Amino acid sequence: MIATGARRILVVEDEAIVAEVVERYLRRDGHVVEIQHDGHAALAALAERPPDLVVLDVMLPGIDGLDLCQRIRAAGDTPVILLTARDGEVDRLTGLALGADDYVTKPFSPRELAARVQVVLRRVGGSTARVSELRFGSLIIDTGARTVTRDGAPVPTTAREFDLLVHFARHPGQVFTREQIVSAVWGDEFEGDDGTVTVHVRRVRAKIELDASKPMHLKTVWGVGYRFDA
Repeated sequence: MIATGARRILVVEDEAIVAEVVERYLRRDGHVVEIQHDGHAALAALAERPPDLVVLDVMLPGIDGLDLCQRIRAAGDTPVILLTARDGEVDRLTGLALGADDYVTKPFSPRELAARVQVVLRRVGGSTARVSELRFGSLIIDTGARTVTRDGAPVPTTAREFDLLVHFARHPGQVFTREQIVSAVWGDEFEGDDGTVTVHVRRVRAKIELDASKPMHLKTVWGVGYRFDA
């Protein structure tokens, strides 16, 4: 019997034993769990019925976990927890830049993973989608309507500027390099150099800040990249 309010978790893991252990611990917490073993099957499952959260292994046959994470994030706001190798620092950083909500390093404690799932679900309200409005004082970003307002007045943005702003706003306080920004916002479509990121950041800053020369939100971290302060 499924508990009222149970959350649907999609576990994408090609190692059957690992998937079985994860499933057992998540079911013990009252979740409804679906297992898929490769990226293509996971995409089909996501299209058929979006889950409340995805536990996603980085190393997958077909479509790897980072590519799948990027597709999930492009399609909506379903929370993602990555499972990465012990030495996969690049994968972890890339995954976070792509919008993953958390990561767990292999080999991992299934009890810890289950706890991380609970934390992420509480953080996003336990629903399939995150809250559509991101508020920072007088700056309001509506991810559902794809609109930005400041002091009640609309702030016009291009599609890319909006995606860039949302990426920053969803990770306040986190510093991103230009390479991470390109991966998260442009992905495979990117053609150009790091200067493209600089230009877009400058444009977004000019639109959302009261004084672009003294930004309150979108700040430069010299020698590293950029950070959004709430």
